[in-house]
Amino acid sequence: MLLLALLIKLDSKGPVIFKQQRLGRGGREFTIYKYRTMVENAEEMGNGVFTLKDDPRITRMGRFLRKTSLDELPQLFNILKGDMSFVGPRPPVTYHPYEIDEYSEEQMQRFEVRPGVTGLAQLSGRKELPWDERIEYDIEYIENYSFFYDIKLILMTVPKVLKMENNFNVKDQVDKHQDKGDE
Repeated sequence: MLLLALLIKLDSKGPVIFKQQRLGRGGREFTIYKYRTMVENAEEMGNGVFTLKDDPRITRMGRFLRKTSLDELPQLFNILKGDMSFVGPRPPVTYHPYEIDEYSEEQMQRFEVRPGVTGLAQLSGRKELPWDERIEYDIEYIENYSFFYDIKLILMTVPKVLKMENNFNVKDQVDKHQDKGDE
């Protein structure tokens, strides 16, 4: 982790760790930690929270970190703090895809468990899925939640990470959200 931090620092200016407010268990806000993979203030540039495959805001080191999913390593600190788990729904940013009070009662189920570094939605398409579909997978995960199910999902994650699949938003989804005025 220290070597990655040094390489990030040597590659581009800015902090090594990217911090962002996310929604966790019970809809409570917490700070998620990731290695910084983009230029400083990237959320205020270009496609905002959306990232495309050849996004110019991604640094050279950031491309490697995203491709290998190593940018997620600092979330081990979120797990140690109790904000996250290894498996569960990915924690959304506080304002996207919805504000907390805009989730339907059914969708609010995704906040019944700690968010995870990996989960059923990530294994089923990750960023290639529209948010409503991701939330459906999150609810399916919660309905089938067990220790052995988590082990199964962790084992299924390993080949996905090694194949480096589904690491970027689909352009059509970005265009759809921009048409609606979403960030």
